[in-house]
Amino acid sequence: MPSKPLEKQQRLEALVPKALTGMRLDQVLSKLFEQYSRARLKQWIQSGRVTVEQQQRKPKDKVHTGETVVVMVESEVEVVWQPENIPLDILFEDDEILVINKPVGMVVHPAPGHANGTLCNALLHHVPAAVNLPRAGVVHRLDKDTSGVMVVAKTLRAHCYLVEKLQAREITREYIALVQGEMTAGGTIDAPIGRHKVDRKRMAVRGELDSGVKHAVTHYRIRQRYHGYTLLDVKLETGRTHQIRVHMAHIHYPIVGDMVYGGRVRLPKQCSNTLREAIQQFKRQALHAYQLTLTHPLTHEQLQWQAPLADDIQKLLTQLEPACV
Repeated sequence: MPSKPLEKQQRLEALVPKALTGMRLDQVLSKLFEQYSRARLKQWIQSGRVTVEQQQRKPKDKVHTGETVVVMVESEVEVVWQPENIPLDILFEDDEILVINKPVGMVVHPAPGHANGTLCNALLHHVPAAVNLPRAGVVHRLDKDTSGVMVVAKTLRAHCYLVEKLQAREITREYIALVQGEMTAGGTIDAPIGRHKVDRKRMAVRGELDSGVKHAVTHYRIRQRYHGYTLLDVKLETGRTHQIRVHMAHIHYPIVGDMVYGGRVRLPKQCSNTLREAIQQFKRQALHAYQLTLTHPLTHEQLQWQAPLADDIQKLLTQLEPACV
């Protein structure tokens, strides 16, 4: 059956979390209901389909913690996501949250060119009530070709809580990345990220902060040095689109296999034919969401999950030669 045959209108409701207090209404809606475009949300505000505490507001009006936002969505302008029986690698599940190990190649949200086979399609089959949640309960994303651990909300209460904790940087996300080049030490990259000025499909480090450029901080430390490569533990302080990939390329240690930000493949001197072939055939970024730590939205217990390193990265590592200390 479809995710939910919409009536003439569908009512979406959410509480403004603490982390979004004082922000403009149109900005808050784009955070709470990211399955809809900013332009469409603004259009609904202007046409009176959005209320805050039962009052109509303007897009630029400020909203505050605990206020109830209601959006009346017209069915004919939105695509209905279909549930699909797609197996999920579940690390944890209870009545409030679901934690999964996302495989390589799975898109998180349906989009042009990826209408089916996405994580949201799988979630709508596994948790039918997710049709009533923003983005089917997804609160953070992983790129299509990034594997690893993700948390998904199963209730509106959990969704609001997790969004607030993400905004407050109280959910810890740690990654493992294989980068080109031999690093000598770990460090921190503090560089704002926004859309590339020419190629709007890409992100880039930008020198100025404005409405489209956001503060971004990435911490990294060396896990293992190889001849020509470095395996890193990476910790996100912020969560911008393509953040790790953009930041590592910015400091000239791009992630192995990154076809967008990695540039020309660099091979170490005296590279064996076996390694050359392995590197050249690795067609996705060698980036894995390894560990997730958060406080449970209902029990407030601190929980932590780890997703084993993806098989293709493990296989590639066996081809590398440890660097001399």
